[in-house]
Amino acid sequence: MSTEAQTQAERDWNHWHEERTAAVASPYGPLSLTGTHWLSDHPEGRIPAVPGLWREDGDRIALTAGPEDGLTVDGEPLTGQVLLGADRGPIEESRVAAGRRRLVVLSREGLWAVRDFDPDAPARRAFRTIEATPYDPRWSVPGTFRPYGTAHSVRVENADGVERGLGLGGEIAFTLDGTPHTLRVAVENDGSLWAVFADTTSGNSSYRFRFLRPAAPAADGSVTVDLNRALLPPCAFADHFICPFPPPGNTLPVAVEAGERRRIDG
Repeated sequence: MSTEAQTQAERDWNHWHEERTAAVASPYGPLSLTGTHWLSDHPEGRIPAVPGLWREDGDRIALTAGPEDGLTVDGEPLTGQVLLGADRGPIEESRVAAGRRRLVVLSREGLWAVRDFDPDAPARRAFRTIEATPYDPRWSVPGTFRPYGTAHSVRVENADGVERGLGLGGEIAFTLDGTPHTLRVAVENDGSLWAVFADTTSGNSSYRFRFLRPAAPAADGSVTVDLNRALLPPCAFADHFICPFPPPGNTLPVAVEAGERRRIDG
């Protein structure tokens, strides 16, 4: 990499890190999640500290509320019942609000939950920054995406202790310091890739696992593997996320001293 190209790469990385830190600290970023409430744990429909009556109704959630609950749906006070599907958009655009809080409907493997995002969450108030290693061109290498013939799912433990399916669409092959490695990846709707991985720093000088999100591969399968942009998973910021652990084969036998390392509170 030329000096000019490296300088630009460092600038790009610094901009990425600043934007990432700002997104995490935003009012409805991961630090604001104060609870993930599974309706199967509340068959009567009452969730402690969450207003309203929440019940499954086929492939929807039936939410019932009165004026005393202080809920709004689509910006209007809710009095009566409304049917809700799983939220797909940004958290701040969730249909249900309780004051500044946003109540987000979640569905995982046939189970329903309500997530409570509160801009006044203690974790958000305590947050200072994300510790990250400065850009190093050593950790940005060419790779090759090798798709599977058919997408498949593996069962992996999640951060909440429950085993769930993780869909995988292929693997990326790359070389670090002369040694070949592979990471199994999911393919997102826009063609970009997503890997959940660990390395020998995990649980020591970095969080116990991290995410990597390479851009969509080129037509020939070529893709850049930039470990400078290794991400902390949402569960590094709030205990109520259900992040998947790395699938078999995604623990690298090297110390990836790059990317985001840990959350720092002030």
